Amino acid sequence: MLSGEDDHNNAIVSINAGAGGTEAQDWAEMLFRMYARWIERKGFKINIIDFQPGDEAGIKSVTFTAVGELAYGYLKAETGVHRLVRISPFNANGKRHTSFASVFVYPELDNEIVIDIDDKDLRIDVFRASGAGGQHVNKTCSAVRITHLPTGIAVQCQQEKSQHRNKDMAMKVLKARLHQIEKEKQENKVQEIHDNKNEIAWGSQIRSYVMHPYQMVKDHRINMDVGNVNNVLDGGLDPFIEGVLLAGKA
Repeated sequence: MLSGEDDHNNAIVSINAGAGGTEAQDWAEMLFRMYARWIERKGFKINIIDFQPGDEAGIKSVTFTAVGELAYGYLKAETGVHRLVRISPFNANGKRHTSFASVFVYPELDNEIVIDIDDKDLRIDVFRASGAGGQHVNKTCSAVRITHLPTGIAVQCQQEKSQHRNKDMAMKVLKARLHQIEKEKQENKVQEIHDNKNEIAWGSQIRSYVMHPYQMVKDHRINMDVGNVNNVLDGGLDPFIEGVLLAGKA
């Protein structure tokens, strides 16, 4: 259930109010409080990265990290649009109102990319350097070509007179190129998660929180509902999170 590559990482969570001004911004703040309480219940830590308050009440957006073992593994189930139905406290006529907010969760990636190169993954060829470089370069096999077999990347260096120095330089270039590939993989992973976000609108919600005319929280992905809305909004998310993860819907 929690065997994903990044499940053990900390989670970065971003909540954004949908259209609807103060109503939606108040709902975004309620969601933020819900996750803060859940994080507290789990014994995790919360660090706020960015906080944009609403114009009159609530918040336009907030980004924070949930720091703890398996934080991303659990919270990835929360990515999507969350819908609230209630009697509006901002409407003098006491009308029922529907608000939307999006939650976006992605893993905190370790920016320090360590490149470990196994000797058995390398093919090292030495050859006689060509071109300018004086008589010495042409008489000895000082040039070095290193091929990284898993990726097919080949780098060569023939500028130095010493084979050893050419090998060191070629290894530096190879490590730099492998580092760049890993960096692009990380960026692509974040982009892929970002691209999977739904539009903050009607019909794309993963969960509805209904406070009027009845009380119920329903997760549409697994068709699960809970009657105690206040407990859920107070951080009681585990039944939904576990249900979604067990169903493989996260």
